[in-house]
Amino acid sequence: MNPVEIRPGVFWVGVNDRVTDLFEGLWPISREGISYNSYLIRDEKTALIDLSKEVLTDDYLAQLSGVLDIASLDYVVINHMEPDHSGVLVRLRELAPNAILLGMPKTVRMLNDFYGITDNIEQLSNGQELSLGKNTLRFVYTPFVHWPETMMTYMVEQGVLFPCDGFGGYGALDGAIFDDTCADLAYFEAEALRYFTNIVAAYSKSVLSAIGKFAGLPIEMVAPAHGLIWRKDPGRIIELYETWSTYYREPAEVGITALFGTMYRNTERALSAALDGIEAEGVPVKVYDVRKSHVSYMLSDLWTRRGVLVAAPTYEGGLFPDMMNALAMADRKHVAHKTAAFLGSKAWGGGAQNDFEAMAQRMGWDVVGGFDFLGGPDAGDLDRARAMGQQLARAIKT
Repeated sequence: MNPVEIRPGVFWVGVNDRVTDLFEGLWPISREGISYNSYLIRDEKTALIDLSKEVLTDDYLAQLSGVLDIASLDYVVINHMEPDHSGVLVRLRELAPNAILLGMPKTVRMLNDFYGITDNIEQLSNGQELSLGKNTLRFVYTPFVHWPETMMTYMVEQGVLFPCDGFGGYGALDGAIFDDTCADLAYFEAEALRYFTNIVAAYSKSVLSAIGKFAGLPIEMVAPAHGLIWRKDPGRIIELYETWSTYYREPAEVGITALFGTMYRNTERALSAALDGIEAEGVPVKVYDVRKSHVSYMLSDLWTRRGVLVAAPTYEGGLFPDMMNALAMADRKHVAHKTAAFLGSKAWGGGAQNDFEAMAQRMGWDVVGGFDFLGGPDAGDLDRARAMGQQLARAIKT
């Protein structure tokens, strides 16, 4: 894609990453890709806001040189130091040695830690402003969205918010970079949710704090570091992030996420009966096979649905390993305020249910039912599973 003028004198000079398999080395993006959005402001002074990943340095510099003599660059605004944003910085410094790097105090330390850069740096304070000529940039400290040095940049006269990882999402930008030119907005909203749950959700309290810092300010455009630029309805992505962030402290939407693992289909048969019980109550349910689905995708539903059904067998005296791994990530991401139930097959002594209950207690989940059974489920076990599914569904509707 070529550079795009998104506001008078403001250019998107980002690049798309369609080759990385795992974002942060953890989260699958092989199918979706991701954009690294960077923004150039051309005024009496020039400023770059956010950069790109090192592996795409050549592509990024080609974009930038299409709208700027790089050697003339005045400022580089570093909202966030994570290398998918700052990876081109060493090469950029070689081409623009006089450009001043702007960032919060922790950014200054990280510039040395990551790249050995100690000169041409200006340390900012919260709320500090910089005039570029016709346009003024205001720098707002938003720690732990999602690193301790993060800030957001607000373009005062044009009402543009550059929130870096805040309000971002997965998905390469295939021609359309705006919310109003995107043919499948629902897809990008879903990928924004997955990005939120994978990257930001553990810091939901900080997200809400950051949103509060911009309350009452006119925001005409939200231009994040990843995903769509929101210009038709910039409030939409802020509202979504705000809603998702509240789920760390209160119950989410009515719905159930069913996670299952099975070795010989015994647990799966009981799961099917439990799903019948949930269906009878009219509660939506999303089912994931933990052996096949990456936890990245499970987290979206675990976060936004208030019920969890865990169906997994005992394996070597404990919970089926893939299920344990999924629940451990849910715990790490602070998936809380859930109502849950368990079922699973055992060959003799069991142990899976005990592990599940220990994990549920650790996360503060309310367990309303659970049982295991020997070998394959008999008619009584299936009836019990069906009743437990109904019990779980009723519990989350109250």
